[in-house]
Amino acid sequence: MTVKIGISPIAWQNDDLPDLTAAYTMEQALKESREIGYTGVERGQRMPHDTEGLRSYLDKYDIALCGGWCSGNLHVSPVDQEIAAVTQQVDQFIALNSPCIVYAECSNTVQGMINTPVNARPNLGRDEVLGYAAKLSEVAKWMQDRGMQMAYHHHMGSMIESEDDVNWLMEGSSDEVKLCFDTGHLLFGGGDVMATMDRWAHRIHHVHFKDIRPDVVKDVRANDRSFLDAVIAGAFTVPGDGCIDFQAVATKLKAMDYSGWIVVEAEQDPAKAPPFEYSQKGYQHILDVCAQAGLTVEA
Repeated sequence: MTVKIGISPIAWQNDDLPDLTAAYTMEQALKESREIGYTGVERGQRMPHDTEGLRSYLDKYDIALCGGWCSGNLHVSPVDQEIAAVTQQVDQFIALNSPCIVYAECSNTVQGMINTPVNARPNLGRDEVLGYAAKLSEVAKWMQDRGMQMAYHHHMGSMIESEDDVNWLMEGSSDEVKLCFDTGHLLFGGGDVMATMDRWAHRIHHVHFKDIRPDVVKDVRANDRSFLDAVIAGAFTVPGDGCIDFQAVATKLKAMDYSGWIVVEAEQDPAKAPPFEYSQKGYQHILDVCAQAGLTVEA
């Protein structure tokens, strides 16, 4: 079994905070990512939106599409309406051989609201999450039947943030709903990284290696700061630069016969954390932990 190493261009081109990364271009993101050694990139909003344009763009930098964000509205929309809304992206990702769509519910999230504390995120009860999970299963089955895998991204500021939220979502959904397991978001949300991996190993389809700086997270929680404030302050960083034990994560991936993408997603202020330098640091850390775990990295 082999793994591939990809990256989100968000360190160079932040979709939520474009002014933060105004000095950088998407072209620089792809060029430097490939120079470092990354073989895949998740789709950024400032890449071409048409399928052939995006294909040519990725081919120019010899880099694969290893996933991409999809903002869901299923919590407030009927299933057929949500399917209609995501069809274009699903078909595009199929055409470009993406391993999955990284889906997250955004109809009620506070993640993009700089004046709203992340602590004020929507909290749903177990029954509400189970009901949502049933609807999600219908969309995921439709995607899978069409030829695309849904990987659900638990995310800070959203209604699926905590370990309980993830557990309820997985319990209430069918096997067509896979998990985009994000180490940094889970720990920031108060979850147990290894316990959640152990519990849902059979549902993990896509992995984000995202580290956190616990002192920043503590300040964000204690002082009711927003998710975007957390990003600017440096709550997130590349693997090996924070507090998460990625050796344990890689060893678990080996034990569960994981074969797929490991993606670095580490948005922060580039003035404090230069994207090339930090992305290179994260890449090398992944190579190191994969080697020790016995995971073969596909070049």
